Amino acid sequence: MVTLQQIAPEDIEAESFRIIERELGPTAFSPEEFAVVRRAIHATGDFSFAEHIRFHPQAITAGLAAIRAGKNILIDVNMGASGISRGLLTRFGGEIICRVAEPETAAMAKAEGTTRSDAAIALSTHDNIGIVAVGNAPTALIKAMELIEAGHFAPDLVIGVPVGFVNAAESKELLAEKDYPYITALGRKGGTPVAVAMINALLRLA
Repeated sequence: MVTLQQIAPEDIEAESFRIIERELGPTAFSPEEFAVVRRAIHATGDFSFAEHIRFHPQAITAGLAAIRAGKNILIDVNMGASGISRGLLTRFGGEIICRVAEPETAAMAKAEGTTRSDAAIALSTHDNIGIVAVGNAPTALIKAMELIEAGHFAPDLVIGVPVGFVNAAESKELLAEKDYPYITALGRKGGTPVAVAMINALLRLA
């Protein structure tokens, strides 16, 4: 017989976090890093993210500084934009930017023979971006890294967790080798819910 837990709606998230902490046990993450990992697990129900998530040593510091400075967050898909806690971001003065569905993006992608995700990143380099977050398209993460390496893009933090089988794992391996602040999850797993969870964790820490 299935027995449902009786719990007040406002207590569900806190209880979920307690369950995650109990089942996961001790970790080597800092408290701030653990807040990001915990929310990624909460969003997916997948404890393996605790094994695969990697943080640049300055990732948390850089991400929080960008948020507090009122910089914008660039994300690769509209589904992600809708999941970010807009109220938490706007109180610092930042905005959520996603250009993947704009006509200019489609035109650029067609003209250059690339993906709209690639073009959307290229069109956003002058938008006061503090955090770029990629949860869906490896091409977007690859473009962001290329623009950073070329000196055309300077976000404070790159969150790269694209999901899939074509260049997803490879793009994240490349990100994990960079000397600028990043958060990634090695392997094929990832996704927009993970990227959004990581951003929302940072917003709450800020």
